[in-house]
Amino acid sequence: MGTEIERKFLLRDDSWRTGAQGTEYRQGYLSTSPGRTVRVRVAGQRAWLTIKGPLVDIVRSEYEYPLPLEDAHELLANLCEPALIEKTRYQVTFAGHRWEIDEFHGANEGLVVAELELERADEPFQSPLWLGAEVSDNPMYFNSRLAKYPYKLWKTL
Repeated sequence: MGTEIERKFLLRDDSWRTGAQGTEYRQGYLSTSPGRTVRVRVAGQRAWLTIKGPLVDIVRSEYEYPLPLEDAHELLANLCEPALIEKTRYQVTFAGHRWEIDEFHGANEGLVVAELELERADEPFQSPLWLGAEVSDNPMYFNSRLAKYPYKLWKTL
């Protein structure tokens, strides 16, 4: 079974940007039913279909399959729920771990979130100085939720 163990954090500052290079991402959701999501994602010239189960602490089932790029673009344009997620994903290595930092665009402009995938839920890691508050258990920061309730609207919720 595929498993994702992920922690999410806000950032204190932009010092992580030194030397970081990003890839443009577009993603949309075919389903955001309670307990599961089905996502189409395009990153550069590659695409995937991802199925995720319910989150229990920081662990959930995850299955990811490559898609032909043309199919992914068609799914994003015609079958995904309204409001796609657009972001730039940066990869930053710190103390032996690879951090993925998402800088959101469009309706989620201004939101920057760091993610760390772990091998075990209790795996220790060193926190970089730029790391802020943990938001792993806050569903407002899930990409599937950001598609429906964008960051720019949070002040009105």
